[in-house]
Amino acid sequence: MSDSVVHLHKDTETAAVTRLTVVPDPAPITSVPLWVRSGRVIKTAVTHERTTTTARAVARHSLYVAGGARIVARRTWDGRTTARYERYMRAAEAAGNMEAAAEWEERAQRFRDARHRRRMDLLHSPVDAAKGALVGTGMGIGGLVALGVVLAIANKDVNDVITPITAVIEFIALLIRIVQIVWGPALTIGPFLALLALWAVGSKQHAAPAWALPANTRSSEGEPITPSIVVKALRDLGVAPLRGAIKEMGDAGASMLGPIRIAGCGVEVDVTLPSGVSTNEVQKRRRKLAENLTRHEHEVFITIPQAARTVRLWIADSGALDEPIGPSPLVTDDTLKADYAKGRAPWGQDLRGDAAALSLYQRHLLITGLSNQGKTAALRALALWLSLDRSVEFWMGDLKGVGDWAMFDGLATKLIQGPTDDHVIQVTEMLEDAVEEMNRRLQAPPGTEFPLLLVTVDEAQVAFMCPVKDEEKRPYGGSSSTSRYFMAARKIHNQGRAVNVLLWQGTQDPTDQNLPKLVREGAHTRASLALGTEAQARMALGDKAVDGGAAPNLLRPGLDKGTLVIASDGIEIPKGQSSITVRTHYISTDDAKEIAARARALRDGVTTLHVIERSEERDPLADIAGVVGTATRVRTMDVLTRLTALNADAYGKWSFIDLKRVLDGTGAEPYKSDGVMVIGRDRLARALANRDDEGSASVDG
Repeated sequence: MSDSVVHLHKDTETAAVTRLTVVPDPAPITSVPLWVRSGRVIKTAVTHERTTTTARAVARHSLYVAGGARIVARRTWDGRTTARYERYMRAAEAAGNMEAAAEWEERAQRFRDARHRRRMDLLHSPVDAAKGALVGTGMGIGGLVALGVVLAIANKDVNDVITPITAVIEFIALLIRIVQIVWGPALTIGPFLALLALWAVGSKQHAAPAWALPANTRSSEGEPITPSIVVKALRDLGVAPLRGAIKEMGDAGASMLGPIRIAGCGVEVDVTLPSGVSTNEVQKRRRKLAENLTRHEHEVFITIPQAARTVRLWIADSGALDEPIGPSPLVTDDTLKADYAKGRAPWGQDLRGDAAALSLYQRHLLITGLSNQGKTAALRALALWLSLDRSVEFWMGDLKGVGDWAMFDGLATKLIQGPTDDHVIQVTEMLEDAVEEMNRRLQAPPGTEFPLLLVTVDEAQVAFMCPVKDEEKRPYGGSSSTSRYFMAARKIHNQGRAVNVLLWQGTQDPTDQNLPKLVREGAHTRASLALGTEAQARMALGDKAVDGGAAPNLLRPGLDKGTLVIASDGIEIPKGQSSITVRTHYISTDDAKEIAARARALRDGVTTLHVIERSEERDPLADIAGVVGTATRVRTMDVLTRLTALNADAYGKWSFIDLKRVLDGTGAEPYKSDGVMVIGRDRLARALANRDDEGSASVDG
């Protein structure tokens, strides 16, 4: 049984055969066909890294020869024809440089004239060469004979007459023999030398496709921007009417482009789109356009100038925007001074590499962006410059409270730092005091000049989102007509600039809840760091700026720290644009402290009021009546001095605004007498007599 195995099962005790079982052989393992195994081996060998590297090297060096031949042929053609001049003329015309185009045309004409003269000379050269050869031969033979005669006379041997001629003939014969010996090997080696020369030209120019080049030769950096590259990038943008129009243009789309201008660390070009193509079709394809230009998305900016159907492209040099821009002049120049009315704060550099300076004169300011993108540093840099103008008074609220504004202690009259609801209340009251000061200034005689009072609130979204209400159930946060912070900000926005009371705010991640529309639209200078969405970009900068190309939502969070998109008439913006992108100088906390120290040296000394500690309660109205005493009326400045002497902790930081705030609505408000503000004793007595116990005011000591 060849196909079966016989198993004999025996009883161990009887040694008898109990049964005979025929078990079939296991199924034989089917062998893999030879052609399948051969195919796998071939596939493995073909796809192996060493094989592909070798194949790429062979292809590369072969293509170097072909590329070198193409380069040499083109150089020869350019040298013998006007092709090079015509190419330069077309490029100049495409760039809109008609003067350069005319110059190249003139050079081409001179080349044609010189070439015509050379060809005419060739027609006469055989006759001239023959004449020259006859004359030269005759003179040469005559000279040799004369030399032979001289030798014969000298040696007294007549045979020396032909010695020079014989020597020349032998020399010519030697040259012929050398040529005969060398000619054969030269014919054999010559083609190889020619191929080697072509390979050298091709390898030097990397004249091979990118896939064939070695990894260390393939460059990821962007190519130089030329008219043809820009047109090709637009053609491949995926806009069918644009692609069709470029194909139909006789100049292959060159007429669409304005001059390509060097602009800082990149180039700038205006593109006039053909009929039927809108500017927003190009704007919304920014990433694809950048990739077509061999750039990253953040290296291409698209804005809309005034000309119809035109987009302005700014294309950065590859990697240029990732390099730092250098320190601020505030750090490098310790003699720098500020002038609020006429000066401009050095803030950074625009994309063209030019210094970006901002005028702060009578302009409310709003800076917004995602968290940790450089908002505080950008806002603080402006305040540090302004601190070098000794006439400026600062009231500051930092609702983050981690010490970013601590260097203004001794510069700011009021400095409130902290994130709690109590700090929001203090900041809100600070804004309301600023409204009172604004109203006082507005009622001053016409022509009165006032120094700048700058009210700065960093992390303003904390104030807008505060849920606390006062004793009259009015919310501190929110955006209703009863919201205290909102209404104080609106009042300053409405009339503050006329009397140099300005409000600067910095806020995160803008929404309608943490940055109400009326407040954000009240700022004259609006700047935005990186944001998450286009809707937020519109909240930060307004519809006009975004429709004109402003796109802070396309900035890279974390990588573009300190890069601002600004909409303001206080900074020089290219004509026709509604915004400008600025890379701000970073001023570290240590450098900020040094600048603040220089600013303090310019001033006579400022006592900074911080958050009031709520410990001892006092009755301000009773204390005011007490310091007035029995006098009929007392000047307000004297009242403040006496209050400070009474309790320096409670009243040492008081100003006229604090005094007026306590007396408003009591009937004992300050009034003018003989041209000065005074407080009357009788009015205070009536106010004390008429008030009820529940309405008694108190101040923290």
